[in-house]
Amino acid sequence: MSEIGQDIQKASALLKQGQLVAIPTETVYGLAANALDTKAVVKIFEAKNRPFFDPLIIHVASVEDIELYCKNIPEIAYQLAAKFSPGPLTMLLDKKDVVPDLVTSGLPQVAVRIPKHELTLKLLKTVGLPLAAPSANPFGYISPTNVTHVEQQLGKKIQYILDGGNCEIGVESTIVGFEGDSIIVHRIGGLAIEELETFGKKVELRINHSSNPQAPGQLKSHYAPRKPLFVGDIDELIKQHSGKKISVLSFYNTYSVYTKQLSSKKDLHEAAHNLFSYLRELDASDTEIILAEKFPNTFLGRAINDRLERAATK
Repeated sequence: MSEIGQDIQKASALLKQGQLVAIPTETVYGLAANALDTKAVVKIFEAKNRPFFDPLIIHVASVEDIELYCKNIPEIAYQLAAKFSPGPLTMLLDKKDVVPDLVTSGLPQVAVRIPKHELTLKLLKTVGLPLAAPSANPFGYISPTNVTHVEQQLGKKIQYILDGGNCEIGVESTIVGFEGDSIIVHRIGGLAIEELETFGKKVELRINHSSNPQAPGQLKSHYAPRKPLFVGDIDELIKQHSGKKISVLSFYNTYSVYTKQLSSKKDLHEAAHNLFSYLRELDASDTEIILAEKFPNTFLGRAINDRLERAATK
């Protein structure tokens, strides 16, 4: 199994050797490799059983680092980075040739972000490399928000897990691109749309749910538990699945069956923080069916709804 610790030098040495290291971020844990080393990046796809047509996000330590790997960077991207980075903001920018096509699945733009986590920022500065790092879980399954989640699922495939505690936000970053002076949202995530709208530019949602992703995290089926998951009116769904052992994932309500409240305080930040952990807990239980409510479609409620929609049984 993987070694778990906080040894930045060891993690850096392994990454420079082309090995995989799980890293903490404020959103979820990532499975990291040297983004400039195609052999190392291939190991990410193999360990996750991730299709090669699904592009990766690269993580860097600063805006100056972004300039090393991206070109034609618009002024609006610098302005957004100044306000929201480090943080759960990923930007789609034209890539320089140094970034392998494998990282972007052959697309001309690369997804790049500066994570807001002290340990990982120290690692990025120490290793001096961009790190490709999708979520550290088998492809399509629930994203990991602590080291136990990573170790249970990928522990035999990676040598080291950098222990940064529980992830603060709990859902993946918001991915944006740019058209002129407009901000195009390609994935809803930990940076709320309402926060982007305070920036003073036009914000357009262009959320792709397909098998032909133009950015990471756009596949129609993703973040899914093994147990069947249905989203909607809980009372009606309980009637539809009567006779089966049912568990409910709710915001703050309780129901006639076993219920996990994501936030009894009605706090969307707390709900997002708990989402993947509670979903894993229910998936590991003896329940047969998982039901989930629709959340208020504002702030982080949008990201929760997006993850539940992609995770739901089709």
